[in-house]
Amino acid sequence: MLNDMIETIERYAQTQADFPVYDMLGNIHTYKDLKEDSDALAAHIDRLGLPAKSPVLVFGGQEYEMLATFVALTKSGHAYIPVDQHSALERIEAIMEIAEPSLIISVGAFPVDAKSTPLIELAQLETIFAQKTVYELTHPVKGDDNYYIIFTSGTTGKPKGVQISHDNLLSFTNWITSTESFSVPDQPQMLAQPPYSFDLSVMYWAPTLAKGGTLFALPKELTTDFKRLFDTINQMPIQVWVSTPSFVDMAMLLPDFNAENLPELTRFYFCGEELTVKTAQKLYDRFPQARIVNSYGPTEATVALSAVAVTGEMLATCKRLPIGYTKPDSPTFIIDEEGRCLPHGQQGEIIVTGPAVSKGYLNNPERTEAAFFEFEGLPAYHTGDVGSMTEEGLLLYGGRLDFQIKFNGYRIELEEVSQNLNKSQYVKSAVAVPRYNKDHKVQNLLAYVVLKEGVAQQFDRDLDITKAIKEDLKDIMMDYMMPSKFLYRESLPLTPNGKIDIKGLMSEVNNR
Repeated sequence: MLNDMIETIERYAQTQADFPVYDMLGNIHTYKDLKEDSDALAAHIDRLGLPAKSPVLVFGGQEYEMLATFVALTKSGHAYIPVDQHSALERIEAIMEIAEPSLIISVGAFPVDAKSTPLIELAQLETIFAQKTVYELTHPVKGDDNYYIIFTSGTTGKPKGVQISHDNLLSFTNWITSTESFSVPDQPQMLAQPPYSFDLSVMYWAPTLAKGGTLFALPKELTTDFKRLFDTINQMPIQVWVSTPSFVDMAMLLPDFNAENLPELTRFYFCGEELTVKTAQKLYDRFPQARIVNSYGPTEATVALSAVAVTGEMLATCKRLPIGYTKPDSPTFIIDEEGRCLPHGQQGEIIVTGPAVSKGYLNNPERTEAAFFEFEGLPAYHTGDVGSMTEEGLLLYGGRLDFQIKFNGYRIELEEVSQNLNKSQYVKSAVAVPRYNKDHKVQNLLAYVVLKEGVAQQFDRDLDITKAIKEDLKDIMMDYMMPSKFLYRESLPLTPNGKIDIKGLMSEVNNR
């Protein structure tokens, strides 16, 4: 059993110093490199005299320097806030405002004014790494200290910083590395594709570091070049694939993505969005001997709380795949609107309890109080997901309670999308509505828009208006949040309370 993440990494630096820990398109770093670089940076951070346990923002992509920085911060007693370099400027500014980081470490070029916050950029980082300073672990992140803080979408238009402690991380890591569902191999060779700002990344780096394996990183730039992407993947000796179902759907567009060309690839771990029967069956046909694992969990409960290896019987009989057996240390319940536990087979809200549940949202007591509580003497979290439990303890998913959706692996608050759409100079009012396919998966995001007076006359076609709105919002909205289709109306339907009738629009979209 893992008792301390950093002590484990330190041990591997002694026992397998020259074993690769990170392979970025052939640029390889070993466990010895990781120790020396993180030691040097941890010593430098200590010399800065930052407030104890204050969070540090780390900005970049899939570079090795990101991992080395994370480890250094953990050694020096600071939580890290991973922010992807492709984030919208407004999102970065919002995270800065909420988190108030004591330091920014920018592997990529930091795009906003850091103001009075100290900033370490890549050139300085490389100079620090070269110093090869010996570092003694005297005040690392431990116990209930925050290990990392990941910002998710928020209903108020502002992101929420989910605080994950070292204890939270250990609960997840010990489960994933010991449960038969995942069957993580020793020294796992894992694909590292989801960005570090997405907590699905923890599903690859935590078990890999816990078991002394190698991470094979895919930069985001490569994912936009389809042929180069999969030429690269087909050359990787990966054993374990971690991604959203959407990413593997994209991989399967390539005919030679199969067991014959990737004989070492024997495990697929999915989380972040619903794995459909269709995707799982297609993958099973390509990799008939592989273990396909469907897992489920919110960021607030540390990556995943349940998992199951998909069987042929499930593929043949299920309309919707089960989302797994829950972690032994994380009792999970189905409750009704009054908070009472429901019997097996009945649908209600999924709530999770136990040591993997976050302490709450950073500097946001109101949202924390609304989502986190105590249940049967344990810390608990309202997932907002509908589900039921079988007699055998298998969790079944039934959709969302509110207007929060999963799309292409990202959790999106429809209200946040709507609020951003309304910031366009051309828009009077707008709402975002998901369209589902027959597999109950969000197929695309639509925008219902009422234009400001006189705007329609400025353009020849609706398509031109849509292009103008998207251009207007490109620095405000993340690409994955931008609706793919815009529908223009004279007015939007209202509920009796005078609010836009989003449920009515959802019904209209999905009953066509």
